[in-house]
Amino acid sequence: MDNYAIFIALFIVSWTCFLWIRSRGRKLAKLPPGPRPLPIVGNMLQLGNKPHQTFAQLSKKYGPLMSIHLGSVYTVIVSSPEMAKEVMLKFGGSFSSRHIAQAVHACDHDKISMGFLPVATTKWRDMRKICKEQMFANHSMEGSQGLRQEKLQQLLDYVQKCSETGKAVDIREAGFITTLNLMSATLFSFQATGFESKTTQEFKEIIEGVATIVGVPNFADYFPILKPFDPQGVMRRAESYFGQLLDKIDSYLVERLESRKTNPNAPKKTDLLETLIDISQGSEYQITNDDIKHLLLDLFVGGSETNTTSIEWIMSELLLNPDKQAKLREELKSVVGEGKEVRESDVARLPYLQAVIKEVMRYHPPGPLLLPRAAVTDQEVGGYLIPKGAQILTNVWAMGRDPSIWENPESFEPERFLDKRIDFKGQDFELIPFGAGRRICPGMPLANRILHMTTATLIHNFNWKLQVEDGDADHNAELFGLAVRRAVPLRAIPFKC
Repeated sequence: MDNYAIFIALFIVSWTCFLWIRSRGRKLAKLPPGPRPLPIVGNMLQLGNKPHQTFAQLSKKYGPLMSIHLGSVYTVIVSSPEMAKEVMLKFGGSFSSRHIAQAVHACDHDKISMGFLPVATTKWRDMRKICKEQMFANHSMEGSQGLRQEKLQQLLDYVQKCSETGKAVDIREAGFITTLNLMSATLFSFQATGFESKTTQEFKEIIEGVATIVGVPNFADYFPILKPFDPQGVMRRAESYFGQLLDKIDSYLVERLESRKTNPNAPKKTDLLETLIDISQGSEYQITNDDIKHLLLDLFVGGSETNTTSIEWIMSELLLNPDKQAKLREELKSVVGEGKEVRESDVARLPYLQAVIKEVMRYHPPGPLLLPRAAVTDQEVGGYLIPKGAQILTNVWAMGRDPSIWENPESFEPERFLDKRIDFKGQDFELIPFGAGRRICPGMPLANRILHMTTATLIHNFNWKLQVEDGDADHNAELFGLAVRRAVPLRAIPFKC
């Protein structure tokens, strides 16, 4: 009897193993295609220093849904609007989690930041609702536009000074200072730095430090066994950069709370910090000071880095295409008036300006692979199985240069958007530089205003020409990171029209 029981048990175990192996085999057979991985390292050696371009080439062979192995991390690359819509919209619930880099764990940012919290949590839903309905609603943006107008006037004054002396403007530096001040004005009602100010370098080092350390390839992310050892010092540096920026934001928060306490009847400021404090002291939402600080860190870093990068690409394309620059300037003069100040309310009447911004978002998306997502369940997409735990990268750079989507994709042609009702607000999946679905960038309304207004300010009253020694530079060379910037800094000389 005992032998019979043992036989039955062995039969059941064997049959279960057979069914599991057969099921596993079927799953493996349905995985998205991709290049054969090497032992241990997978496909990492194939990526080079511009992975978004490598993925674009591989997708031509393996299709718009392909898979690679980055060390032990199984990764699916999405390279078409159709597949992006499936992943972000149709099956958005299955792919709403984040694949979180080790650096993001610094200062417990991954546990507090809305950008990395699970979407199923009450905290995430509350923060998302606050961003959409209060912080970045039209009435809030309109309330703080006077603060931004003041910072744009400072940019105009600086360019005027350079024009009078014949000095070349470092566009990235000017864009960084302006973006930083536009962000700090909108968030905190103060000026973070100034042109030719010593504080600029301090802010730049901290903000670029956070952006760089999050985007830098980290072996511990691909080989988890290395995480306790931090072989590249990523966590050590991340703790330092995140800590410095959080300390600065904390000082702004404490100062504002003290001011409200000592002057309760003083007029309230119109910035986003004031909005967040009002919400935190109300009864509708349960948000803490830590929630406020980490949200503002996300906005400060994400907005500064991506907007600065985009401004440099916008100006680069307009300088390399003087006919487009002239056409934009003519529209500004016609609609706004020569010598008059461009206002945010003017943007709706400037279709060519809008087209220029869209074209740069297509041609030079600031985050070419967006922030990584992770599959929370097994999910079939396009006839292939994306397994639970897989990292999902969406190659918006490849979609922007796909000839099956865009005519003459390697040409800078803003005119293509004048007759097309396409926008980058998450509904048209051929153009999603800010993402789409539940994880769309919450700061997009502010970024939209900053990009349009900074571009208009730089072009409205000045002509631009490349600095002579930069004339032979490779102006399309890219430097990969959290945002893909120009490899060669853009320097240009402004002169009066």
